[in-house]
Amino acid sequence: MLELRPNCECCDRDLPPEAANAVICTFECTFCTDCATGVLSGTCPNCGGNFSARPIRPAAMLLKYPASTRRVLKAEGCAPKSAA
Repeated sequence: MLELRPNCECCDRDLPPEAANAVICTFECTFCTDCATGVLSGTCPNCGGNFSARPIRPAAMLLKYPASTRRVLKAEGCAPKSAA
């Protein structure tokens, strides 16, 4: 089951389950589209993979399979890819 994380790992923006501006990588790292396209230039800083739009779980299914409440935040922040 896909873990729907509640925030962007870079800027800590809230990303509720219905957020259309949430993207994930294959390891379920979660970012807002602003950070993913701007700061990270489309590459996950954790695994080096690309991003896809995070699926939206229908409300009825959220009752049975709730979104995660565990916030993940990169303590060192997200440096632009070119600064790496």
